[in-house]
Amino acid sequence: MFYRTLLGVALAGATAVHAETDLPFALDWKFEGPAAPYFAAVDNGYFAENGLNVTVEAGSGSLDAIPKVATGAFPVGFADMNSLIKFLDQNPGAPVIAAMMVYNKPPFAIIGRKSLGIDGPKSLEGKVLGAPPPDGAWAQFPIFAAENDLDVDAITVEPVGFPTREPMLAEGNVAAITGFSFTSYLNAARLGVPEDDLVTLLMADYGVDLYGNAVIVNTEYAAENPEVIKGFLAGAAAGWKSAIADPASVIPMLIERNPAADADLEQRRLQLSIDANVATDWVMENGFGIIDAARMDAALAQIATTYEFQTTPDASLYFTDAYLPEGGFSLAD
Repeated sequence: MFYRTLLGVALAGATAVHAETDLPFALDWKFEGPAAPYFAAVDNGYFAENGLNVTVEAGSGSLDAIPKVATGAFPVGFADMNSLIKFLDQNPGAPVIAAMMVYNKPPFAIIGRKSLGIDGPKSLEGKVLGAPPPDGAWAQFPIFAAENDLDVDAITVEPVGFPTREPMLAEGNVAAITGFSFTSYLNAARLGVPEDDLVTLLMADYGVDLYGNAVIVNTEYAAENPEVIKGFLAGAAAGWKSAIADPASVIPMLIERNPAADADLEQRRLQLSIDANVATDWVMENGFGIIDAARMDAALAQIATTYEFQTTPDASLYFTDAYLPEGGFSLAD
């Protein structure tokens, strides 16, 4: 009888494991600090609690996940909201939509060096700006330039690769680069650029009223598997809540996947993203994952100042709260 009971428990456990839904998740970038909350969701069982076996795949830029999700190669991904808007405008009806806002305040930035003459937006004129073509910050540079009345013809733009971006800044081959604030700043500092020589021009502080990265979903998959998407968003939100409560506790989970990473550096990078992009005053007051309709309309109007929409912009085509709890998730204890 005892052995039958053990066998029954073992079979029940096997059935429970088997019942988990495999769900690959396409990140925007490498396994760095801001990816740690998703590993926390895996290792702390937040995804498993929702019946999911999530695998996290690294990306190569904030636009990278959009075609992966739109083609159905990945059911869920993480991508720049503004690039998604343009993608859907150029590919009407493509089966992809944002379902949870993560970077309430976008990390789009210009990182420059004081010693090379960078001290504000206007100082970019007459300088060389390094910009990776697939970079989300570079994609929003026209809005930044327009809002700050920059003479773009006076700025020499040097297309650079992601691996060479910060080294070129460190070597003085470019005076500034586009990138995510928490990525490029710390990478340049790690390469030996004194932090008091680095200038961060966060576009959101200079007139750019856009949202940042969001979890995106394949709409066909989501329509057929709504509970899976709801479970993924709940697990991801729990991962972020855990990271915000104790950033140090989630970094070992990141290092396990990326042993070459510097734990202290990545914890600092995570903290920068939490403070400036995720746990904003608005999010802590109104909820994580949701958007403000008026702000989204303003963002669409701002995008239209430098981008010609082929179809009439409509926020409902780009973001849905159908898989979120009312009022989003709470990040507070």
